[in-house]
Amino acid sequence: MKTFSCSVILWLVFVVSGCGQTSPSSENTTYPMVKSDREWLELLGPEAYHVLREKGTERAFTSPYNDEKRRGTYCCAGCGLALFHSDQKFNSGTGWPSYWSPIHMENVGEVTDVSYGMLRTEVVCNQCGGHLGHVFDDGPRPTGLRYCINGVSLFFNPEKD
Repeated sequence: MKTFSCSVILWLVFVVSGCGQTSPSSENTTYPMVKSDREWLELLGPEAYHVLREKGTERAFTSPYNDEKRRGTYCCAGCGLALFHSDQKFNSGTGWPSYWSPIHMENVGEVTDVSYGMLRTEVVCNQCGGHLGHVFDDGPRPTGLRYCINGVSLFFNPEKD
């Protein structure tokens, strides 16, 4: 019984301490583009600020990019860095724009996320540190990855005909 009680207590400590937090490494990382909270809010507006700077999530099926079919590049709404191309986009059925790979791996960072008692991999913009979404290992070939990205953290730059 003592072993069971200790396991439950340790699990509770893990869950409570992890809620709403990412690993300390994400808080200590510096990015080339730095702005004050006020500057970010003025630049992004409340919804994008909540997602990109406070690690929020937009409601599923609310992003117009979820159904975007044109060819082009999806860039960070915070700094303009090119992140994903329409050639890597697929319909995951989750309600968020999904990609099987970034344009360049060095443009996105991955951070361990233990918020809400789950172990996930957060995806961030490597130029401004903005929260983009999460990456999961249930995507299509060739990578098997699903970059599940908040549409509000992106802007779309369509290719010219």
